Amino acid sequence: MADKAMNSAQMEECFRENTLKRDQVVIRTSILGIAANLLLTGFKAAIGLLSHSIAITLDAVNNLSDAASSVITIIGAKLAGKRPDRVHPFGHGRMEYLSAMVISALVLYAGITSLVASVKKILSPETPEYTGVMLLIVGTAVAVKLLLGTYVKMTGKKINSDALVNSGQDALLDAVISLSTLAAAAVYMIWGISAEAWLGVVISLIIIKSGMDMLKEAISKIIGESAEPGLYRAMIETIAAFGEVQGVHDLIVHNYGPDAYTASVHIAVRDSMDVNVLDTLTREITRDVYEKHGIYLTAVGVYSVNGADPEWKKMRDGVQELVMSTEHVKGMHGFYIDADRHILRMDVVVSFDAPDREAVFREATQKIQEKYPEYEVIPAMDADFGEMV
Repeated sequence: MADKAMNSAQMEECFRENTLKRDQVVIRTSILGIAANLLLTGFKAAIGLLSHSIAITLDAVNNLSDAASSVITIIGAKLAGKRPDRVHPFGHGRMEYLSAMVISALVLYAGITSLVASVKKILSPETPEYTGVMLLIVGTAVAVKLLLGTYVKMTGKKINSDALVNSGQDALLDAVISLSTLAAAAVYMIWGISAEAWLGVVISLIIIKSGMDMLKEAISKIIGESAEPGLYRAMIETIAAFGEVQGVHDLIVHNYGPDAYTASVHIAVRDSMDVNVLDTLTREITRDVYEKHGIYLTAVGVYSVNGADPEWKKMRDGVQELVMSTEHVKGMHGFYIDADRHILRMDVVVSFDAPDREAVFREATQKIQEKYPEYEVIPAMDADFGEMV
């Protein structure tokens, strides 16, 4: 089956084609958002100025910031879709996270400026002047924003684009804001009570909260988050399905942008396995993982497993019992006995919840050494990266 293995050039080309299709969707959706928001900005700005309504004027400014967000989304998608180069061998996908962060900052800025303007109107109030036509236009804008926000957010989730999801969420928030301005206008027209400036404060605080949440999420993605638990489980199942594999460990998934992942893993195989057979196995694993999950394994490490020696199993179980009796130890793998040199090797998995992971590791190691003083114990502290999700 080795001849069926997909090489890195073929994988890169497949990934490139998928990225281009995804970028086209992002750009097309963003252009629709720009057109709609510019149209709404013009109508709302005119109504806000004619009616002396601070809430509607701020809503127009918010729509203008949404149009700017869509422009940033397009720029981010274009930059993220650039081919890998010598400086960035894993591509430029994280540029999309940066664009999402810029959009979040724009939303936050819009909220702060709106808050300042609303407070000024509270201190220096101005009587609004509404007409039925003006309110009809604002009502139409609410419907447009609801449709636009729902479409953009759904598209963003479908193609895993944080920038589009943020833009869609912002548009839905705008619809709620516009609806609240209608409510304020109705209150004024019926009871003569003007609560616009106070409503502007509430709207501004909602916008600020939304911007902060989006910014926090974007920064978290840039710092680097672990993959979804389901993806870890699915990849492990794919690798473990190979009969020669006796254990799958140390799966680490690296994110270089939306749907742009690489990974590395260790597999446990018999120490008697022929190198050529092992080479074929790792190639087939790499191919299957890419074809089923779209993730390229940059490395497949190997843990050797002793043969079917009952003494080996007895000692392995004894060592595992020792390490698992240590608080915050989640497991052990990679266990191997080098009988000729009297060496014990293993990886001890220490939880990220441990207050001092090094101290936990030393404690587990000491237990093994005291139990088997005739052996040199060479452990390695390991982490379960799947536990972070």
